[in-house]
Amino acid sequence: MSFLRRRSGTPAGPDFDVLAMDPGDWPGLFGAAVMTGPDGSCQGIFLRYDLFGGRGPAMFIGNLPEGSPARDTPDGVPFEVRQLLQALEVEEPVEFVSAEDFPVMLRDDLLIVKKVKVSEERVFCAQFDRSDQVQVTIASWDRPIADDLYQLLKPLPGEMFQQG
Repeated sequence: MSFLRRRSGTPAGPDFDVLAMDPGDWPGLFGAAVMTGPDGSCQGIFLRYDLFGGRGPAMFIGNLPEGSPARDTPDGVPFEVRQLLQALEVEEPVEFVSAEDFPVMLRDDLLIVKKVKVSEERVFCAQFDRSDQVQVTIASWDRPIADDLYQLLKPLPGEMFQQG
């Protein structure tokens, strides 16, 4: 994904473009959160897509740069899955089950997507690494992640997520 590039910037927000579905294309509510490190650097951007009508979160998309503590969870359950379940007030314990790599065509590029399976069967999760070493994780509630979802992802400028 060569169109995603690092930029120099202030530590108040990400120095990378955020890969997401455009909020204008989503029929419900959209929210974003910045994970800030102790030095003020951006350790991740998390996007929450809620269904229209207040039916709760449908999807979380995380963009985690290299070195983010949220990338490596000790139990293998992605951070975004935990955030989705917390937002949905699902209190049952969830465990990592398996992960498998799948090839996905993204325009003219081949994208290797890791599909993560967890013990909560209503959660669907996929991860991939961008060319700038940012890991993207999509966690979806009760909706399988189809290959055409990757076609809807586009870079949103990091300036949209500046803390202020």
